[in-house]
Amino acid sequence: MKLFWTWLFISSLSTYALEVDIHQLNSLSKNGQQVVSTWIEQSVKKAENTLGPLKQTTLPIYLKPQYFAFEPVPWAIVKRSNPDGLELHIDRYASLNALTKDWTLYHELSHLYLPLFPYSAFWLSEGFASYMQNVIMRDSGVITQAQFVQRLNAGFDRARLQSKTKSQPLSELSADMWNQGAQQRVYWTGAAFFVEADLALQQQGQTLAEVIKAYQLCCRTARSNAKTFIRDLDKLSRSSIFASLYTEYKNRSDFPNITKELTNTL
Repeated sequence: MKLFWTWLFISSLSTYALEVDIHQLNSLSKNGQQVVSTWIEQSVKKAENTLGPLKQTTLPIYLKPQYFAFEPVPWAIVKRSNPDGLELHIDRYASLNALTKDWTLYHELSHLYLPLFPYSAFWLSEGFASYMQNVIMRDSGVITQAQFVQRLNAGFDRARLQSKTKSQPLSELSADMWNQGAQQRVYWTGAAFFVEADLALQQQGQTLAEVIKAYQLCCRTARSNAKTFIRDLDKLSRSSIFASLYTEYKNRSDFPNITKELTNTL
């Protein structure tokens, strides 16, 4: 059994109708079906309220309900295809409140706004998703501004600690992070890249979310290399912010100096 719903997003630039296609929903109880479908619908709307409509018109979601789980969404992954979709491993008994407060779906939805990069540039995709999951949750009131700042700083602290033993250049480590267990440094150094970009954009009266919205309309492809992506973002923002930061970050072997005072200004 599959569940479909469609809603229409209208902007000054384009019109999108997104059809969400949930697979294996009937493996849940009637109450579970209502809880999970409501959670997914609300989460997609939260992501699109922050980042704009997804470029794709259909979003397949493959549920993998678990009988025993220690968190609402123990694991999830983007399934790159045509169209891109999500695989969600969920606690079949989780409440709507518990699912809503879990960060995993916001993280995976954020991935859909960027193309698939080569492994050496996964720090960009994982960094964007790690930062944006918290932006989406803050913007939609799931977490407070104070919690937003705390979560970013906690991630940065984990990356600082791991950078002491995982000190390869970032692009090199990104391609081998699973074998080396270096996800914290890769994900959160990537997040720091986008924090710095967002702060620089805000000084120019823009935001990262606004640039990504424009990127969906003009430039987002199924696959891309890092240099093309960075060039597109600079063109859209009429700046050299992304290229300058990319040159600095891709080969760095340490964690950048992102202070708590800086994250407080986001």
